[in-house]
Amino acid sequence: MDHRVVVTGMGAITPIGNSVREFFDNVKAGKCGIDFIKAFDTENYGVKLAAEVKNFEPKNYMDAKEARRMDRFSQFAIAAAKEAVEDSGLDLGTIDMDRFGVIVGSGIGGLDNIEKEAKNLFDKGPRRINPLFIPMIISNMAAGNVAIKFGARGVCTNIVTACATGTHSIGEAFRSIKHGYSDVMLAGGTEGSITPLGVAGFASLTALSTSTDPNRASIPFDKDRDGFVMGEGAGILVLEQYEHAVARGAKIYAEVVGYGATCDAYHITSPSPEGHSGAKAMTLAMQEANITSKDLSYINAHGTSTPINDKFETIAMKKAMGEDAYHIAISSTKSMIGHLLGAAGAVEAVVSIKAIEEGYIPATIGLVNPDEDCDLDYVPGTGRSQKVSYAMSNSLGFGGHNATLIFKNMEVS
Repeated sequence: MDHRVVVTGMGAITPIGNSVREFFDNVKAGKCGIDFIKAFDTENYGVKLAAEVKNFEPKNYMDAKEARRMDRFSQFAIAAAKEAVEDSGLDLGTIDMDRFGVIVGSGIGGLDNIEKEAKNLFDKGPRRINPLFIPMIISNMAAGNVAIKFGARGVCTNIVTACATGTHSIGEAFRSIKHGYSDVMLAGGTEGSITPLGVAGFASLTALSTSTDPNRASIPFDKDRDGFVMGEGAGILVLEQYEHAVARGAKIYAEVVGYGATCDAYHITSPSPEGHSGAKAMTLAMQEANITSKDLSYINAHGTSTPINDKFETIAMKKAMGEDAYHIAISSTKSMIGHLLGAAGAVEAVVSIKAIEEGYIPATIGLVNPDEDCDLDYVPGTGRSQKVSYAMSNSLGFGGHNATLIFKNMEVS
């Protein structure tokens, strides 16, 4: 028997807020979290801007010893998971911990420590490598550390699908509960890769914006867009079997009703120009949700601000929804927080759920020169107060990975 799956807790660490409340308040205010990079000297770099997390103190979420054993991406995951668990009101002493699982992914993992230890190797030799180097940097350790922190003994895995990681992680956690394998899941994504090598690598790929104006760097669907802006942070959801949540009197934010996953099988970095598989992921999610495109109130687009992504995603949405695509409010959170890579879809899921809860559709800030190839309603400049019945969230990852989630307002019958 299939089970209904609901969201009962959320946590977020982002470039515009280190809690869900602070984050979404700043989303509604249209705050831009992009600035000149503080993590390292960019004098020799053509890329100067990123969306860094501000004022993050690991000691607020874990003790100093724990923090020293984790890379930044794992610290972000623990922080967001702690908020999500506390927000959910779960009493971990009363639930079946064998049916409490974790699926938290990272697109890159511990790049910061990879760079540091590579330098140690070349400068000081192999005997000077941190004994905890490997368990600090492997991407599954975000999920592992979260499971250890909360004693979750159910399924524990991580998904690595580049920019679609967070969305796939939530989708697979949804399926684990829907099909009866779990009662409660912590699911999402995390990333901490604003490092010299990370920025240089994406810049060499010519994927990053070279703008030096923070307000004109990440401008999805704008004619002047020239690349994405790297971001960092984490988003974690508590997903729960509906009956389990009701039995304990949990607050329910939204229901997860659809998930679609496909592959373009086209190119290692470019989405397919035909949009077939991106559209198919959206169609599959709508089919599972038992809705049509006419039921959608809001789409949180992948919207990276690269010339080809925004154009091809627009094509995919039109292919999935036909003329209805022109009547759905669509926006990109990346206009405010940049591209959080493996954490992007998870943080954007938080935005989609908050849009439902608060009846507010966020803007695509910085969109001032519309591109004729991107001619849908991208909510430019200012957000809107509007009831959201169903919200869709899209993610498209390098390698052709496509993932779509659909969340339902619990007030909709």
